[in-house]
Amino acid sequence: MAQVQRMSRLMIKTLRDDPADAETLSHKLLVRAGYVRRNAAGIWTWLPLGKKVLDNISRVVREEMDAIGAQEVLLPALLPKEPYEASARWEEYGDLLFRLKDRKGGEYLLGPTHEEIFTLVVKDQVASYKDLPVMLYQIQTKYRDEARPRSGVLRGREFQMKDSYSFDTTDEGLAEAYGLHREAYQKIFARLGLDYRIVSAVSGAMGGSASEEFLAPAAAGEDTFVDCPACDYAANTEAVTFPLKPVDGAAHGPVEELDTPDTPTIESLAEHLGVPASATLKNLLVKVDGEIVAVGVPGDREVDLGKLGEHLAPAVVELVTAEDFEGRDDLVRGYVGPQGLEKVRYIADPRIAPGTSWITGANKKDTHARDVVCGRDFEVDDYLDVVVVEQGDPCPACGTGLKLDRAIEIGHIFQLGRKYADTFQLDVLGQQGKPVRVTMGSYGIGVSRAVAALAEQTADDQGLCWPREIAPADVHVVAAGKALQTELALDIAERLAAAGVRVLVDDRAGVSPGVKFTDAELIGVPTILIAGRRSAEQILELKDRRTGTREELTAEEAITRLTV
Repeated sequence: MAQVQRMSRLMIKTLRDDPADAETLSHKLLVRAGYVRRNAAGIWTWLPLGKKVLDNISRVVREEMDAIGAQEVLLPALLPKEPYEASARWEEYGDLLFRLKDRKGGEYLLGPTHEEIFTLVVKDQVASYKDLPVMLYQIQTKYRDEARPRSGVLRGREFQMKDSYSFDTTDEGLAEAYGLHREAYQKIFARLGLDYRIVSAVSGAMGGSASEEFLAPAAAGEDTFVDCPACDYAANTEAVTFPLKPVDGAAHGPVEELDTPDTPTIESLAEHLGVPASATLKNLLVKVDGEIVAVGVPGDREVDLGKLGEHLAPAVVELVTAEDFEGRDDLVRGYVGPQGLEKVRYIADPRIAPGTSWITGANKKDTHARDVVCGRDFEVDDYLDVVVVEQGDPCPACGTGLKLDRAIEIGHIFQLGRKYADTFQLDVLGQQGKPVRVTMGSYGIGVSRAVAALAEQTADDQGLCWPREIAPADVHVVAAGKALQTELALDIAERLAAAGVRVLVDDRAGVSPGVKFTDAELIGVPTILIAGRRSAEQILELKDRRTGTREELTAEEAITRLTV
């Protein structure tokens, strides 16, 4: 028997107006419909209806994780410093970590993610290859000290997450666990009713050989991804690649220096010479762990610093300042060129291919150089895809122009390999009687983010519109009147609940039918059953929240329809 939730007893306060600080649709509606309440920036209370939605998502996640043989555990949120110091993430996470000390001066953190702790748990519990493979998961509160928490529960400083980890003795076993998680994620997001894309991603500081993100397209999304309209290619913009295509540079003449006064920018240089910006070579200076590095891209493109940072992780990447030019005669601000650079690592986008010719800085003030040929006049130390991806860039798979879309990251899976096993010397006794280093996978789902993603994707002009699997109730019964309507509504609610249907019934006294109807639309339960003007005849109105279709049914017909 399911439970009847009576709104006369439910702690719920709906709002007619959007919160003043709300920018995204999910933020506005979750607050207005009484699902969440803000305590502080990035910190939220889940109210009764919101907690039911959160629990329903967790239930679906648990069922599918259990189905692939994963075992649920619960690790602490308060964690000692030492494991994160050993993995270097105590420093790498920087200001994102919530750090604290106990009364004795011991240092701790609130867990942002748990790779280190899971590795140590398995190291303590597993001794032989016979104990593997094993997959463990938890649904836990995570903490990250976001500089600008925003968008409601989409980007908070405290959030619910499912993180799971696989442990195997072989790369083949890791690939199998990765595939099991990938399939489980597809089932989870299908059951939740999410529209999603699986896209290639970069592993960054997480490390590992393979990485994919599960993205829910939404205008409020903070991730940008590319989608090919002609094939199945999709990727996070940080993972988009451009092929290196060397050309024959023999036809280019020798380097020619050009007098270009007051042209320190690409725009001023292109205008001065009457050439397109694409003919010029832009050289951005950055510091990588304090060392000055030059990054070359075509003059009409921008360097994606996030992408560069992911490629070079865990190194810290930052822009140079005016002070960094002091004492460096080889670096002329606004006129840097790769030819003749001394003691500077040169990274270039693959568009700067061997044989290509460029107009670039001559490393002299007010001077540029023409016909500077890659491979002849300068060498590239490392090729990395570092430009900001633009609409229409060629698809790496088929060459068709790519589309750019916004999305919310709802899941991410990694083949971590042996990064953490090496750090903590996670070995087991192998079949040959010798120690074998364990290989790992890491798999995350943003449980609380999924609530916001679903709200973004499914809401309409009237309010929230939940898929049945995760809605706080199956049916919202509305007593649109006084005693007679309320009596019928409560009777129907009890009979539905006895048949296993989850029911929310609006039996509030002193609340007008108009307010009740508005709240029913706002709260977003998928089926609305109204005990209204024909209650004396035992006739109710059944409304589909999503389509808006209505029909009149007798009480018995309604019971039969809703319990099938």
